[in-house]
Amino acid sequence: MTAAIVGFAAVFLLAFAGVPLAFAMLLAGVGGYAALRGVDPALHMLGQVVVDASTNYGMSVLPMFILMGLFVHKADISGELYDAANAWLGHLKGGLAHATLAACSLFAAISGSSIATAATMTKVAMPPMRRLGYHDRLSTGAVASGGVLGVLIPPSVPLVIFGLLTETDIRQLFIATIVPGLLLLALFLGAVWVTLLLNPELGPRGQRLPLRQRFLALKGVWSTIVLFGFVMGGLYGGVFTATECAGMGATGALLIALARRKLTLQGVLSCLHETAATTAMIFAIVFGALVFANFITLSGLTFQLVEWIQNSGLSLVGVLLAMVFIYLVLGALMEAMGLLLLTAPIFTAVAVEMGASPIWFGIFVVMMIEIGMLTPPVGMNVFTVKTLLPEVKLSTIFQGVMPFVIANLIAVGLLIAWPQIALVSLGWF
Repeated sequence: MTAAIVGFAAVFLLAFAGVPLAFAMLLAGVGGYAALRGVDPALHMLGQVVVDASTNYGMSVLPMFILMGLFVHKADISGELYDAANAWLGHLKGGLAHATLAACSLFAAISGSSIATAATMTKVAMPPMRRLGYHDRLSTGAVASGGVLGVLIPPSVPLVIFGLLTETDIRQLFIATIVPGLLLLALFLGAVWVTLLLNPELGPRGQRLPLRQRFLALKGVWSTIVLFGFVMGGLYGGVFTATECAGMGATGALLIALARRKLTLQGVLSCLHETAATTAMIFAIVFGALVFANFITLSGLTFQLVEWIQNSGLSLVGVLLAMVFIYLVLGALMEAMGLLLLTAPIFTAVAVEMGASPIWFGIFVVMMIEIGMLTPPVGMNVFTVKTLLPEVKLSTIFQGVMPFVIANLIAVGLLIAWPQIALVSLGWF
């Protein structure tokens, strides 16, 4: 227990000193392992982890999904997605905020990145919302919060990493997000409705379009919808593995970008270069997390935690509520990916030992880390929006996301009360 506490302290100190998280975990993991077993075993463990992880076939899903998201971004379909959502939802009270959330969910479903979704939709959605008199508090809150849907809706990079770290089936994780993802989107739309009920001046009602124009607005996004339906339908139906699904998605996104004449040879090379750089960064973080997890396992912390919880008489719900508190505190201080990597292996072992499904727990963890992307002082989505809109006060954006944070906590509460929310879709495919 003492060795594990020292190891965690070392990671935090190194990270706050400016050492990249991947290397902070590597140094703490190798150093702690060496202290317990010796230098030679520690170096052997390091080499074995890097070789095993880098040659793991499942890891190839990451660069393919990243490449798919970049091709979709280059195809410049975000504007069409927003226009289509606005055509169907814009006539509602606060319709542009509803349309922003719907467009974010569609873009997140093909980009897999929360930050990319927030950044892209900020550029697309903020000008029309400002033009129609939407208050910055509601508009920036909707854009920043809509981005976190990318963490939950497949293809989700955090879900992939959770699956790799905990050896949980990625395909089943993706399938399990269907109902929670729709639930979270519905609660976000409800948060807009409640916000406007309390303060109607924040978002006016838009113009109702004829039914014909609404269907015409779908013209620009049909190829993207077909791609998502083909890729995810193949995954859910068991036609593709998660890795094959990623490859099919990347190929389809490339064909769409080429067909729309949005991608040149230089653009393809740029996407490949950015994919390689992002993949290398994620791989380094995964290596660090696995090395650190080996040290924590060797220290006996996981076993002692399970034993302590069993002796304490706490139920599974009590343990989960304690984890919610821990995630809220750490999520306010740490970046989401780092929080996932540090907690997933330990917390999963504890929860599974107490009878929780690893699939269900993966959804729970991802929903908790996405809350950290909105809460101060380290809300990455909030800072992404702030970077693109420097004239908006940071406090305004944080005020805007609070209704969505509450909606997210309600979703987590429902997930704990009724685990079937995350498991029911597994029986459909």
